Amino acid sequence: MGTPSSFQAIHRLTFMDTLERAGYVPRKPLEISMNNILLVPIQILAVLFSIVLHEVSHGLMALHLGDRTAKDLGRLTLNPIKHLDLFGSIILPLFTFFAGGFIFGYAKPVPYNPYNLRDKKYGPAKVAMAGPLTNITLAILIGLVIRFLDFSGWAVSVQFVELLQFIVLMNLVLTVFNLVPIPPLDGHWLVLTFVPDRYYQFKQAYARSGWFVFVLFILFGFALILPLVFWLFRLIVGS
Repeated sequence: MGTPSSFQAIHRLTFMDTLERAGYVPRKPLEISMNNILLVPIQILAVLFSIVLHEVSHGLMALHLGDRTAKDLGRLTLNPIKHLDLFGSIILPLFTFFAGGFIFGYAKPVPYNPYNLRDKKYGPAKVAMAGPLTNITLAILIGLVIRFLDFSGWAVSVQFVELLQFIVLMNLVLTVFNLVPIPPLDGHWLVLTFVPDRYYQFKQAYARSGWFVFVLFILFGFALILPLVFWLFRLIVGS
């Protein structure tokens, strides 16, 4: 059984190798130059913007279905300051970049009151799915730009194209990650919505044990979604 440090090293190498096979090669910690360091804030902003769009989409769908909670709290805005979480939006993205060469984070969830939704049965699932659908839409739009535009004749740096690839990849990660049916991720609302009410006790136990399973998934299962993420990346951007 390996030590924690050896596990982290193996996980990092596996992650890098998979990114390279997908056609996206992030900056490795030992290869960071001044130019790359200047690129880090831009990548963090790109991640934050993608996450903000994800969260605002939840609030907009809730508003569409009759709940004004997010609107009344001023959360239906693209201003990232309104959505910043000290750890998830700043510390975690910096840590993941310098520790593993990639950037990941999260923002404060946009609140809503499910009891205010006109559609009591399917409303929570609709609100939940609005976030991943926004991310996959953004990934497809930018991915198709990369796929069909010939940048060779443009005065565009390699770093700019890599940034576009990065945005596509991160939005695919956000999409697939949030669709995992583990509370508190968006995908768990599909389970709660479509499992019949006669299995009420199962739903209660499922919701209660969610955080424990979620932590285990982050520690040991996150790599399981990467093959799907990179398959979607190649499908959208091209080989």
